[in-house]
Amino acid sequence: MTRAIDLSQPLDGVQYQKSNHVARITLNRPEKGNSLTRPMEDVFRAIWADVRDDPSVRVAIITGAGERHFCTGFDLSSMGSDGVAQNVPLSEAVFWSPRKNRVWKPVICAVNGLVVGGGLHFVVDADIIVASESAAFMDSHVNVGMVGALENIGLAKRLPLGTALRMTLMGKHYRLTAQRAFQLGMVDELAKPGELLKTAEEMANVMLSNSPTAMARSQQAIWGSLERGYHDAMEHGWALLRLQWSHPDFLEGARAFVEKREPSWDPNPDATHERKP
Repeated sequence: MTRAIDLSQPLDGVQYQKSNHVARITLNRPEKGNSLTRPMEDVFRAIWADVRDDPSVRVAIITGAGERHFCTGFDLSSMGSDGVAQNVPLSEAVFWSPRKNRVWKPVICAVNGLVVGGGLHFVVDADIIVASESAAFMDSHVNVGMVGALENIGLAKRLPLGTALRMTLMGKHYRLTAQRAFQLGMVDELAKPGELLKTAEEMANVMLSNSPTAMARSQQAIWGSLERGYHDAMEHGWALLRLQWSHPDFLEGARAFVEKREPSWDPNPDATHERKP
């Protein structure tokens, strides 16, 4: 059963802050490589629910404490005799990332250091990946007798198939550097270690000027295309595009452009404008 989490109190291994329409999530176990524990599962479920449901939050940034590790996966020393096993459907088991929690707001992953195994959840399900030049990516599931599946499928969507398989099958013996990940298109922006968060925040601030509902529906169109054939993806995108026509932001954006002013967006995704006959 999911624990009730009070986000106003200190959290297990995570810092969560909100200001100026941006949520900042920091994995905060630097002495343990910012690794994940079972209690943190409920914490992340609560955090992503708050990001999703708080209309004041328009963009989220997730990063790790320190410069050495972003997240080194599950802390196996914190697990019980059954390891990380949860013999339940996927929809009831995995809530680490924004996509797994139905968050349709831009999420920027600011990778400050090494990412291993379960830490890849946050990377592959982010919208934009900014990485420190000293960061690296590695998967160690097979080294500890686990199947590299969920995060690895995400890798195969963002990397050439051979690279995703190389990471998966070579395990800890292969590290994908941030520079190589940038060359292959998984990392969207490289930053010097001291400028990583500044770079991510600059991106977030740019997004704050956009219609929240238009961004959400654009995300749904693009992410949804990964699960559909081309024709079905186009139909889904067309449906989302038409849905936006009835939202106040659709008219406000055009009016603001013509009147040469900043638009005033309606954060309510269910808002509608009056159609003239």
